[in-house]
Amino acid sequence: MPPSLAAAAIHVLTTAAPTEKVRLTRLYAAAWRGGSLPDRPGPIPPDRPARPERPELKLPRDMPKRRKAGSVAGRVALLHALAHIELNAIDLAWDIVARFTTFPDGRPAPRAFKDDWVTVADEEAKHHGLLAGRLATLGAAYGDLPAHDGLWQASEVTAHDLAARLALVPMVLEARGLDVTPMMIANLKKVGDEDSAAVLQIIHDEEIGHVAAGRRWFGVIAAAAGEEPAEHWRALVRQYFKGDIKRPFNDASRIRADFPPDWYEPLAPPETILTGGASPD
Repeated sequence: MPPSLAAAAIHVLTTAAPTEKVRLTRLYAAAWRGGSLPDRPGPIPPDRPARPERPELKLPRDMPKRRKAGSVAGRVALLHALAHIELNAIDLAWDIVARFTTFPDGRPAPRAFKDDWVTVADEEAKHHGLLAGRLATLGAAYGDLPAHDGLWQASEVTAHDLAARLALVPMVLEARGLDVTPMMIANLKKVGDEDSAAVLQIIHDEEIGHVAAGRRWFGVIAAAAGEEPAEHWRALVRQYFKGDIKRPFNDASRIRADFPPDWYEPLAPPETILTGGASPD
């Protein structure tokens, strides 16, 4: 067992094999909850997490066009893309734990903050495992298809600023997942893949808690800085997020995460419409 929670986070971040990254995450999350991982300073996390040789990482513009979910190949492509997102999400959560040991005002990050992000990491590992299981059932495996390397960019550009990290990762990227996942679930049910649909439902429901954690701690940090939270969030998104906040929004799920429309509606161009079958990437 590593000597601290921070060291455990670094161990996961420097582990390349996806199955081992999942196993270590679940092991260390249980150890943290059980009190066997001390909370003390650890090493600085790497700029980039370790990655397996496969999948091949491409620029988003070089990725092949996604097939429709009606075919096995189309479902494999969808589940593979989601598994890649979840693998990155494991590392994003552990990076928050290891990198942001103090808040911007100098206070040590409280136990409750670490509890939340360890839980997020644990659930992201669970999600990757569920998706890998579905890929195996369909005769495929994570790594069989290329994936794009754009997801970690949100980590790199916010490595210096916890408020910006929370603004982008849970409150833009994961919130977008809440918007598009119900459509994916409906498409999978249309073609009779109830098992994959059930996995995506689990992911959607637990991602609400991830967005809620980001929203909650963003509010704490904004209040400590004397900032109005919604305005401060919009300013950080405009500064750091390269893209549009896209419609349609899953307002019901966002509201369950205490993330109401008056936060994000001002950032969404009315003509931007999200089409069916897209992935939250």
